Amino acid sequence: MLNQEIFKAYDIRGVYNVDFDDEFAYKLGLAYAKLLKKENYKEDLTIVVARDMRVSSPYLKNFLIRGLIDSGVNVIDINLASTPTFYFAVANYGYDGGIMVSASHNPKEYNGFKMTRAKAGPISGDSGIYTLRDFILEDDFEISETKGKIELKKDCLVDQIKYELDFSDLSKIKKMKIVIDTANGMGSQYLQELFKHLPSCEVIEMNYELDGTFPAHEADPLKEENMKDLQAKVLEVGADLGISTDGDGDRIFFVDDTGKTINQSIIRGLLAKVFLQDKPGSKVCYDIRPGKITYDLIIENGGIPIVTRVGHSLIKEQALEENAYFAGESSGHFFLNMDIGCFEVPMIVTLKMLIEFSQVNMKVSEYIKQYQKYFHSGEINRIVDSKEKVFQVLKEKYSNAKISELDGVTVEYDNFWFNVRGSNTEPKIRLNLEAISKEIMEEKRDEVLKLIK
Repeated sequence: MLNQEIFKAYDIRGVYNVDFDDEFAYKLGLAYAKLLKKENYKEDLTIVVARDMRVSSPYLKNFLIRGLIDSGVNVIDINLASTPTFYFAVANYGYDGGIMVSASHNPKEYNGFKMTRAKAGPISGDSGIYTLRDFILEDDFEISETKGKIELKKDCLVDQIKYELDFSDLSKIKKMKIVIDTANGMGSQYLQELFKHLPSCEVIEMNYELDGTFPAHEADPLKEENMKDLQAKVLEVGADLGISTDGDGDRIFFVDDTGKTINQSIIRGLLAKVFLQDKPGSKVCYDIRPGKITYDLIIENGGIPIVTRVGHSLIKEQALEENAYFAGESSGHFFLNMDIGCFEVPMIVTLKMLIEFSQVNMKVSEYIKQYQKYFHSGEINRIVDSKEKVFQVLKEKYSNAKISELDGVTVEYDNFWFNVRGSNTEPKIRLNLEAISKEIMEEKRDEVLKLIK
């Protein structure tokens, strides 16, 4: 059972027992071992395996481990962990790579795999995922005479918290009331432990019980409907801030005291500001989707802005290539390029934002108002017959603009700018447009959508 569409640009993901099954997980273990042995030119590999709380994850993890040990690979099983903790385990302890069983924010019927090299180095479509696909389709594997060994490892989260606390001065965090909704996903695991170190903060927990059926709502904070319960609770209890994480805990979102989700481009810009204080003059990567306030704050704080393609693996690869210190994606992935590796650090992000909001004598909503300078369309999806035809029409219509084809087509004028890119798996294009006024945004949004249609 295999639908080849599960091999994405950033990970492997599909509907369990429809697009792939347990046997696929076994073959993925064999294929991954084959890939790393070729790259490392050695047989003695040690790989981290982790899983999220989805109902199918324990089964997939067990079959995956069987494939790895049948290839002679040693496995460090950290079992139930968030993706950031998984990345930390690979990077901090110096293992050769790792595989996380998770479908991130997708609905309950989905599952999948995120894979890394040593130091939690990303594996994207072009840098390994499509090679794994080819290996599995060829089905030509060697079963090792010497089986790999399995070691259960605990306390990774304890070590991670010790490591990441060192990036912030906790004494700068003032007394705050914070509502946190982890959508029954893995974010509760590290946020519960993190806030034990912040006694000045009163935390109201929502949907903290790990449950892969997602009884409250989907674990995707990018969809505004999944933020409604958190927003309402913030208002109900008079909280200073709300925090939301996705299914595997590698994306994080913030809600202000008025119950409104803070635009990720503002959060990303503020994080660029604080990380540039830690490492002045460094490069900062951000994806090509509009969010000009990020660029403004990087420039204002002496950083070097680097635009990347969309996708957590792709932005990490470029951050490593450019030696950028901080990188942020519009979807809520925030990365730090540390000595041990480059990966998402939602705990450090949480601490940095709490410190930032604590340093000003005003409410969060009042503080961020100064950064609400631009008006965004939100991401709009449209089904099209030909993505390339759409790109060509847009390039011809806006031929006098500054145009980039880094990821789809990006068009820039002084008063509005937009990106249109294609879905990796569907006949869809995604529009993100931003402008200096609401009127211009709405006018140009409708204009571009008419051209797309």
